[in-house]
Amino acid sequence: METTLTSQKKGQKQKLKLTDALVEQPHQNTSFELGLWLSGLESFLKLRDTSFADSKQGSITTRDWTKEFRLVNSALLLCSKLNLQLIRELKNEDQELAVSELSDFSAALIDSALITEALLRGSPLRFAEWVAWSNFLTEKLKSKSAFRKIILIAEKQGESFLPEKFLKLLDTKPIPYDLEADLRLLLPHFGKILKWLDAIGKILDKDEPLKPTALLFARIHEQTKDLMRLINDYLLRKHDEEDEFFAALDCAVYAISIELRKVYDYELVGFTESHQSPAIYARVETAHGLLNDSFQQTVVNLARLIEPEIDSGELFPNIERKLRNSLKLREDLWRVLQVVKAAEKDLEKVGFPKLYQVLNDFFDTSIRYLFFKDLETTERFIEEVLTTKEKRDLVPILHRFGTYLETLFEQVNMRAVLANHPFVPPEDSR
Repeated sequence: METTLTSQKKGQKQKLKLTDALVEQPHQNTSFELGLWLSGLESFLKLRDTSFADSKQGSITTRDWTKEFRLVNSALLLCSKLNLQLIRELKNEDQELAVSELSDFSAALIDSALITEALLRGSPLRFAEWVAWSNFLTEKLKSKSAFRKIILIAEKQGESFLPEKFLKLLDTKPIPYDLEADLRLLLPHFGKILKWLDAIGKILDKDEPLKPTALLFARIHEQTKDLMRLINDYLLRKHDEEDEFFAALDCAVYAISIELRKVYDYELVGFTESHQSPAIYARVETAHGLLNDSFQQTVVNLARLIEPEIDSGELFPNIERKLRNSLKLREDLWRVLQVVKAAEKDLEKVGFPKLYQVLNDFFDTSIRYLFFKDLETTERFIEEVLTTKEKRDLVPILHRFGTYLETLFEQVNMRAVLANHPFVPPEDSR
């Protein structure tokens, strides 16, 4: 990859000058969280299509954009709170990010939130109002020096959000100069995306409101598109299919593009229109899981260019757990599928005891490894089978359940953590 490492290092030194005063200081978490949400707000304000809206709500120009305004208002209020907290935590002006800048930025955030609340009183709000307000708000925020500085601080923290083992390999393992230079150019982009995904994961774990994650997903989409453009430019320039790094990047951009379509063309469509908490949780959990697993697996594959025998668990401990769970889930799903199909074909031969045992065993163990969005449907099917006693009523249920399980099995088999583990049916189910 043609790199400009010298200029890049100069740029890094300039950025370090900005962040040196903040690194290892008590307020670095606040500055990161503020930069995280400001970056999400910046990307969300660029929204001009129906990516997060239900396509059934009508065209871009006729549907109601009130929910987007509400999300922006929530983000402005959160950023205002974090900005005030950061002002309290900063003790002096002897740094690039001065208290005076934050105070000026605070006024802009409060004014913007008040205007947004006033606009919301005039709902429904259409596309023209959204474009006008998002353009005006973007320019207003960008006019404040603190806005870009805070985002850069957060991005700098994100760039280093990579497995320590991988970074040590880069520093200590003798590898070709070109490969090292290319990896050092690309890896910070992966780090930023993983850091933003980690923030969404923490929101899920803490059971915090999930609608605002639409802003973070908007930023991740923009970051991923930038990364894919960088990789594609390299692939077009080099086009050496025999080169391991070329092949790894080619596979990476293909896999990421697939997960990107799954998330933004399916899982998050209609996200801003959702009202039920379980549905919102299911969408965020699935979208986060698909993207996080894909990017982690890509980083593992890049690390194996340096150390082919490195274990994925050494880089991302959660991958090992996800792999074990996914392998168990896939195998047990296969067993359930075979029994359900056999029972549909000849219920008397299979017998109720075996059918019930297999379903109950699955319900008590592996079912918890499903994504939340699949859990309710699977549980409902199992309950329906277990409570239906008449053969003539049960066979159609088994047919529907078997069809659903076939689709579910294929989805599980496509998980990123299983990419290097082709399925082999267990001996006892063949």
